[in-house]
Amino acid sequence: MGPEALIRALARPAPASSDYDLNPEVVLPPGRKLRAAAVLVAVCAGPGGPSVLLTKRASGLKHHPGQIAFPGGKIDAGDASPEAAALREAHEEVGLEAGLVTLLGRLPVHETVTGYTVTPVLGHIRGDFATRAEAGEVEEVFRVPLAHLADPAQFRVERRMWRGQWRRYYAVPYGPYYIWGATARILRGLADRLAP
Repeated sequence: MGPEALIRALARPAPASSDYDLNPEVVLPPGRKLRAAAVLVAVCAGPGGPSVLLTKRASGLKHHPGQIAFPGGKIDAGDASPEAAALREAHEEVGLEAGLVTLLGRLPVHETVTGYTVTPVLGHIRGDFATRAEAGEVEEVFRVPLAHLADPAQFRVERRMWRGQWRRYYAVPYGPYYIWGATARILRGLADRLAP
């Protein structure tokens, strides 16, 4: 699956997503203030087929320690756009040079339970590059085959107690990696658009 298939998927209409999608009983307060963030959904070419670049966050972090995430973070005042923020963060977190990335477009924004509105930026990485995990922030950089993440059958709905209530969420485990929450929800949206 090359960039053309990804561009075709982007052309399919899709709604914004949220960590609350599977929890319709939650009523969100109107006028809530969300912080802007961006992530890079980086599809890498490779001899074994395309894969998606993901990180395992360092276990000592205050927020989301040890969780699987896309490279990304808050949009800073100096970032010209969500794309600029996603590329900056990817360079900082995994050593990805912006010149290796062909930006294909944006996926629908995603609201997190932690108060962010995340813009996922879809990019295609041309060629190979040596990853470099940012010390103190990223424990591991790894890739998951796009074929696994593009298959809706690989996703399941799970639940856990959060702030005194059961919260349902998507998960798409791969080997030793437990991919869940916002990352899995964004990937599920992409899988739905890639489905024939």
